[in-house]
Amino acid sequence: MNNIRILLSYLCVTLLWATTPLAIKWSAEGAGFIAGAALRMAIGTLCVFLMLIFSRQRLPWHRFALLTYLGVAVQIFGAMMAVYWSSRFIPSGWVSVIFGLTPFMTALLAAFFQQEQSLGWGKLFSYLLGIGGLALMFSSAIDLNVAAIQGMCGVLFGAFLHSLSAVWIKQIDAKLPAMVQVGGGLLLAMPLYLGSWYVYDDVQLPSDMTLRSLIAIVYLGVIATSVGFALYYFVLTHLPATTVALITIIAPVLALLLGFAVNDEELTAKVAAGASLILTALLVHQFVERRRRKEQLRSV
Repeated sequence: MNNIRILLSYLCVTLLWATTPLAIKWSAEGAGFIAGAALRMAIGTLCVFLMLIFSRQRLPWHRFALLTYLGVAVQIFGAMMAVYWSSRFIPSGWVSVIFGLTPFMTALLAAFFQQEQSLGWGKLFSYLLGIGGLALMFSSAIDLNVAAIQGMCGVLFGAFLHSLSAVWIKQIDAKLPAMVQVGGGLLLAMPLYLGSWYVYDDVQLPSDMTLRSLIAIVYLGVIATSVGFALYYFVLTHLPATTVALITIIAPVLALLLGFAVNDEELTAKVAAGASLILTALLVHQFVERRRRKEQLRSV
């Protein structure tokens, strides 16, 4: 039964990650990227703590719990703010494709912190494929404008922070419930969002917010933040960080198609080729990782 819960959670997170980039782009169109992010997190924080109250879960405050909350806050504030800022400059589908590089970043960071052997010929080949796909995406960004290149760099930075957060939390291994991790991370992240909103826009509600923007913010706050983060950290607790990061194999394809079908985002041959290279690299990476784990089990 627990394996079924993990599988369903994994699938739900994949669908949420596929729809989140477009929702982020829509939420920032009328509200501004900081206001959109802060409102989303405020709604999400309210939902998460209501869920904690109803489930009678308390936040522990020991050292490992605090370190875990800090690691979660790196993802909730650092990675998310980078994505919100970048979403103004590039199509929503690109965000998901670039985030597809997180398994590579996660594997390299895990190897650094956990002294794992993660670089063989197979993985080196997958990294080269990923870099080639990213290069094609960058060339597409050059065809658009300088701002698109800035957007891609911003998403890359967000992906790095996301990977760092995942490895950090696995390294601490505080064994906290998923909702507790999210609640603690939001407690640390919310003041940063409100402070950024105050500095940038004096915490004023947007006057020209569209209905689509409002719906996107509510969706991101209620579903993507509270339910999505809880499911993500539930999966992260039960699966290796590199396996969780492979959610990005399917999500970019869905995100590109969704942006093309719903938001009239252009899907050029160069973008499709770059995305295909990145996804192929992810599949090669996954194959090599599974083969390595099987060999380790045989040698035990």
